Amino acid sequence: MDRRFFLTSTVVLGAGLLAGCTSSQETPVPTPTELPEEPAPTTSDATSRVLMVYFSRPGENYYYGDRITLDVGNTQVVADMIAAASSMDVYRIEAADPYPEDYEETVARNSQEQDDDARPGIANPPPDMSSYDTVLLGSPVWNVRAPMIMRTFVESVDLTGKSIYPFVTYAVSGMGRVASDYEEWCPDAVIGEGLAVQGEEATQAQSDVEAWLRQHNL
Repeated sequence: MDRRFFLTSTVVLGAGLLAGCTSSQETPVPTPTELPEEPAPTTSDATSRVLMVYFSRPGENYYYGDRITLDVGNTQVVADMIAAASSMDVYRIEAADPYPEDYEETVARNSQEQDDDARPGIANPPPDMSSYDTVLLGSPVWNVRAPMIMRTFVESVDLTGKSIYPFVTYAVSGMGRVASDYEEWCPDAVIGEGLAVQGEEATQAQSDVEAWLRQHNL
């Protein structure tokens, strides 16, 4: 995964005031000036309650009707922008059986997984979700849906009561059925407005990413 979980802690320091006393000649004692109250340092508690989970596939990808080989998948490009723009924990889904480098082979495998209602295996263990209130779920859009490995993930963790914001990279279908997939797969979570980025324009999505994060106070 691109980043591991970072949890930090801070200690709040308090300040006291010292008072003097007068001499026998009753010399006036200056009134101590009150020190301004120091705000408590910001801890990681708020930011550590947001987790980004994403799946991204490098290799041969669709590119304006043609094909292009990517060292870094489009979804990872957007995920990296999100992680750089807002402090959060990150978990990258790794397929136990990696998807083929070849585009057409991946299309065929995904089609079969959808037809079979499959749950592709995940190589890395899922994170402990208990400390998170908000989860960003990122993936490509495959055949207008989230890859079935995303269903494997959401069914392997407890998302009850959590706010979920999907983000996707796509070729031609925008968000497709991804939001409705998560509404079906995560009935006890709240699905918020997602972000859809055309795969060919992933490297130019910074302003859209930042606007989306501001929209959701992330």
